[in-house]
Amino acid sequence: MRVPVISSENIPLMPTKPSRARRWIKSGIAIGKFNKLGIFYVQLIVEPSDTQTQEIVVGLDPGKMFSGVAVQSQKYTLQMLHLVLPFKTVKDRMEQRAMMRRSRRGRRINRKIPYNQRSHRQARFDNRRGSKLPPSIRANKDLEYRSIKLLSEIYPAKIIVVEVVEAQGSKSFSPVMVGQRYQINRLSFLSKVELRKGWETSNLRKYLGLHKEKSDKSLQIPETHAVDAVTLASSQFVKYQAWEGVKSHGASWIGNVIITNSQFTVLRRPPISRRQLHLMVPSKGGNRRKYGGTTTRHGFRKGDFVEAIQGKKSFFGWISGDTEKQVSVSDCNWKRLGQCTAKKVRLIKPNTGLIVLSTRKMFNLMASPKGRRQNRTNH
Repeated sequence: MRVPVISSENIPLMPTKPSRARRWIKSGIAIGKFNKLGIFYVQLIVEPSDTQTQEIVVGLDPGKMFSGVAVQSQKYTLQMLHLVLPFKTVKDRMEQRAMMRRSRRGRRINRKIPYNQRSHRQARFDNRRGSKLPPSIRANKDLEYRSIKLLSEIYPAKIIVVEVVEAQGSKSFSPVMVGQRYQINRLSFLSKVELRKGWETSNLRKYLGLHKEKSDKSLQIPETHAVDAVTLASSQFVKYQAWEGVKSHGASWIGNVIITNSQFTVLRRPPISRRQLHLMVPSKGGNRRKYGGTTTRHGFRKGDFVEAIQGKKSFFGWISGDTEKQVSVSDCNWKRLGQCTAKKVRLIKPNTGLIVLSTRKMFNLMASPKGRRQNRTNH
């Protein structure tokens, strides 16, 4: 395990041992902090003794519903992230918005009068633009980009390795290809980007002896998606190269990398509904109450991480709603834990637009199948 280190000018340096980080904090030459991904790091107050950095690589295994992100050096696995992407939530809400707009326009237009006298709004701009990115795919790419950007603020990542897909047909029409090109272009402003194909990731994963869980890819464990991200990052240190001798030729794996224990984090967006005009279904009396938004009537915002007291028990969670006298507190899966009065709720961390479930124990991808089953049961 290694602790990220940044300088007093917020420049990422090489990670250090936890014992050394504790010694720095105790002696007063560094301050311990947490970033928005829940990762603990130290910031030096004094000038660092050395600013040279070794090669650290970020691996990204993008998907439709889930993605994996990992940070790897030649000797250590530094971080593993499992991203729960908002694709389905955004897609459903866009379909609902279109249906509500269609019904409102249908009620507004009087079809008893001639067509040229109806209150149709004229087109104000041409919305048929090329390479248009659907909102659901854009939301996926934004979450991936934000997580990598937050990692690059505490790790001196020089290269980002991304797994790419090749769609058949017109690559400018496929939303997958358009979103892929959009993401690669943005990541190139953070670091150098290198591309790998799926078969390359699979071959290297088998060579490294890493297990991938394929039966249920929705499991929030490192073996579903983070393992491919670690493999992609390791591809910078281990390569399959051809060689040719005097009387023979062939190909073999060249280089070495060490896969170690690492912290595993599950990351997702809070499924907060945006502010809408009103409820879709009319309520009694014909009045429709407001729907959506992040504000509550008790000073909290939806997505705030809080500690709540309900009777004799206390629990931690995120603000997910409110009533006239109470606020709702939910867990990381947005399932309500309970409703508490506002006076018994204490704010710990304001809303960052992220729900972070950081596991305190370390995960080892090189463990035996028996150990992996035990880790999955404990998780």
